Amino acid sequence: MKTTYIKLSLSAVLLLGIYSCKKGEIATTERADYGSTDSAAVAISDSVSSAASMTVKDKQFIKTADVNMEVKDVYEATVSIEKTVQDLGGFVTHSNLHSNVISEDTYNTSGDDAMLIKKYQTENAMQVRVPTEKLGELLTLINDKKLFLNFRNINAEDVTSNIKYAEMEGKRIQKTSENISQLKTNKDKVKLDNDNMAEGNLQQLANIDTTDNIKYSTVDIYIKEPKLRIAEIAVTNTRNIDHKYKFNFIYDAKNAFVEGFYLIQKMGIGLITIWPLLLILMVIIYFLRKRKPAKPEHTKISE
Repeated sequence: MKTTYIKLSLSAVLLLGIYSCKKGEIATTERADYGSTDSAAVAISDSVSSAASMTVKDKQFIKTADVNMEVKDVYEATVSIEKTVQDLGGFVTHSNLHSNVISEDTYNTSGDDAMLIKKYQTENAMQVRVPTEKLGELLTLINDKKLFLNFRNINAEDVTSNIKYAEMEGKRIQKTSENISQLKTNKDKVKLDNDNMAEGNLQQLANIDTTDNIKYSTVDIYIKEPKLRIAEIAVTNTRNIDHKYKFNFIYDAKNAFVEGFYLIQKMGIGLITIWPLLLILMVIIYFLRKRKPAKPEHTKISE
């Protein structure tokens, strides 16, 4: 018995030693893998934040990004970004390319010609959506267009718990529907069934939106040019044109004569319109003259 016990003890020690060695090898391998993964993450972070390419087992993320930078040519950068998004399987949801005019002056160069000088700055606010697995690649390609990066934000929202909750809500709605179907048909049952269906539709819509946001990442991009641009536009010398057609004696005299004739007509029509007042005025004058006392005869003789 003693010999057997000793043999069993030695066997146990050997097994523990072998297990310890194996465990040490596994731990070393894991550390090596972790080191290589960390190196890869550092390499990715040199061009794009690791959040853009982050994947975690049994986790679901909604990823978004916000980029604000200055570029050499906004129009050229816009066309390039739109083409890149299309090549990556994404699409543009919003693009507002416009120029802010800082100043605008016109300089006459001859009697007929002038030069319009505009100082402006072009900018564009874009929103694009790309497959989530292509987000890092898109940000890398956008980064190549920059002259100066103002900021770049990358967000990865963990929605795993939201998805689990949505699944439970779906089961609850299904169970409620089964319970309602067992009720006796009446107005209350119809209302309960309608409300439950509406809740189910809203839940399905939320699930569709979540699935779409997980599949496609939204990227807001704002680009502008660092300095003002100057546009030289050939135009007509409007000052000389104004002087040329500002006064025409024959035409203006003709119009004045016609307008005078119209004025006489309007005055005549006005007098005709107020004829009752004129008639009353004439009657008043007549009675006033009739009531005026005559001068004595001796006064006339002395005069």
